[in-house]
Amino acid sequence: MNKRKMIPIATPKMGEEEWQALREPIETGWLTQGPKVAAFENEFARYHKVKHALATTSCTTALHLALLAVGVEPGDAVIVPSFTWVATANAVEYCGATPVFCDIDPYTYNIDPTSARTTIEESIKKGLNVKAIIPVHLFGLYADMEAILELAGEYNLKVVEDAACASGALYRGKTAGTLGDVGCFSFHPRKVLVTGEGGMCTTNDDELAAKINCLRNHGASVSEEQRHRGNAPYLLPEFNVLGYNYRMTDLQGALGLIQLKRLEGFISERDYWARYYDQELAGLEWLRTPARPEGCKASWQAYVCMVDEKKAPLSRNRLMEYLQENGISTRPGTQAVHVLGYYRDKYGLRDEDYPVAKDVYEHSIALPLHNCMQAEDYEYIVSLLRRL
Repeated sequence: MNKRKMIPIATPKMGEEEWQALREPIETGWLTQGPKVAAFENEFARYHKVKHALATTSCTTALHLALLAVGVEPGDAVIVPSFTWVATANAVEYCGATPVFCDIDPYTYNIDPTSARTTIEESIKKGLNVKAIIPVHLFGLYADMEAILELAGEYNLKVVEDAACASGALYRGKTAGTLGDVGCFSFHPRKVLVTGEGGMCTTNDDELAAKINCLRNHGASVSEEQRHRGNAPYLLPEFNVLGYNYRMTDLQGALGLIQLKRLEGFISERDYWARYYDQELAGLEWLRTPARPEGCKASWQAYVCMVDEKKAPLSRNRLMEYLQENGISTRPGTQAVHVLGYYRDKYGLRDEDYPVAKDVYEHSIALPLHNCMQAEDYEYIVSLLRRL
C-alpha cells in the first residue's frame, strides 16, 4: 500500500476571503435569505449575461421550481437523458410528471438529439403529453443546444437546462443556463463554484422569474427582505399558491460572492490541467479522454474518461481499486438512471433500453481535477496510469 497522502476526487478551494465574508451575516444576525443572497444573485446574473438569477437551496430544488414555473403538471412527460445524476429525474417526479429517458452521445456524455427526437415521437404516439426537455451539461460541457432548441421549437417543448456542473461554461459564446427557458445550477462541493449546498435558477423571462421567486418562498406575495425592511410592521404576505421553502441563506450568499470572483481563475486552472491530462494520456489506447467539441468551452467540473476493457490491462473497477490503493480517489462518471431500482421498477425499464448510457455508466472514470491539486499530484496520477 502506497503511504502517499490521498488525492481526493474533489476539494473546494476556500481561503481567508471566504472566511472573512461570513463575518457580516454572523455579526448582523441576517442569516436567512437577505442582502448577501441578493448581491450574489445580481452578480451571478451579470456574469452569465441573463436578466434574472434566483438562488435556491440546491440544484435539485432549482430544477423543481423551474419545471413548475414552465407549467409541468401531473400527467405531463419530460424528456431526460438517462446518464445524469438522479436528481434530474427526481425533480420531474416531484411535479407528478413522468420522466421519459433517452440515450446520450458516447463522446460528450450529453443528451443525444437523435435519441431525444425518437423518444419524443414514441411518447406522443403513446398518448403522452410531452411538456419539456432537460438537456444536462454534464461535467461542465455544454450540450448540443442548437439541436435541442430546434427540437423544442418543433414539438413546442419548454427547455430547462440542468447546468448543475456548468457555471462559466460557454456554447458559441453564450453562457450556460441562458439558452433555454430556465437554467439550473449547483454549488455543491464537487462543483467549481461552491457554497456548500445551494443552487440557482436563471432566466430571461420576467414572468417565469416572478413565479420562481414566489414558489421558493412558501408561495408568499412579499419577500422576507421586503417584510423586514418595510415601514409596515403589521404586514404579512398573501399565500395564493402552494409554495416551498427553497431559500438560500445569507451565509451561502456571502461565500458565493467570493467564489464567483474566483470562477474564471478556477476554470482557467482546470483547463490547463485538463490539457495536461489530454497530452500525457494520449498514448494510452485503452483510455479515451474527454471530448472537446468545437465552439464549446467546458468549465471542467470533472475530467471523465472511458476505459476500453477489451484493450485495458485492468477492468474499470479494478483500475479504480488500483488507483485507490495508490492514494488516488476516483469515481464513475455518474449513474444511468434507468438501471436504478426506483425507476427500473416503476417504469418497467431494462438495462439494455439505453445502451450508451449503460456503457458509459459501467466504463467511465473521473480522475481528480480540482483547484487544490498541485503539479506533482497530476504527474503522479499520470505516472501510475502509464505504468500499467
